[in-house]
Amino acid sequence: MTESVRPTRRPAADSATHQVVEPPEQDPATAPKAVQTPLQQMGGASGLVYTMLPIVAFVLANASLGLMPAIGTAIAFALGLSALRLVRKEPVQPALSGLFGVAVASFVAWKTGSAKGFFLLGIWSNLLLGGIFLLSVLVRRPLAGIIWGALNGTASTWLKDKPSRRYYDIATLALTGVFAARFVVQQWLYEENATGWLAFAKIAMGYPLLALALLVVVWAARSSGRRLKARPAHPPVADA
Repeated sequence: MTESVRPTRRPAADSATHQVVEPPEQDPATAPKAVQTPLQQMGGASGLVYTMLPIVAFVLANASLGLMPAIGTAIAFALGLSALRLVRKEPVQPALSGLFGVAVASFVAWKTGSAKGFFLLGIWSNLLLGGIFLLSVLVRRPLAGIIWGALNGTASTWLKDKPSRRYYDIATLALTGVFAARFVVQQWLYEENATGWLAFAKIAMGYPLLALALLVVVWAARSSGRRLKARPAHPPVADA
């Protein structure tokens, strides 16, 4: 009973010199690394969650200890998150962004002498962002598509496709609605001095409401992606 002999691959030979040419070995140290998208560089979904944790710490500390201890707790919490990510060798940009936001919000609260001042910057930021997103739709450059392409490393070829641009118009308007709703509700609570409800609205209308709008963005991205894949790379040229 004989065993079948499998043919072995031989190194390629140079046709001119008839010498065997071995494939060059690639040094792992110099091998190209996979390019991370900006979303991965920001720490992914966990990095986005970390930016909200100091706000939760401020709300809880203010309810039980008062304004100044709440400011100190929020800043200490943001510093702790930055140190934790640094020790774990994770991207510290999300934590540093959260630390900067907490520091500015704490300064506003300290200057106004009221806990509701902690949310004042976020309220007017929503108004500004809503106006920018709405303007991007009016100038036919919907920010939802531009930001999606930047975060995921995709090109902006969808701008030349009218249905794709319409998809991202809808997604951008959904995000505009989120910013507008945040501003209207939180500004009303701010004027009513309802600090407790203002803190609840800040958390409830944060990432949960943003996640709903992001579903529309994902729908727009997938719909546009299917159209661009189905479209021929080189459209036929009309006969003269």
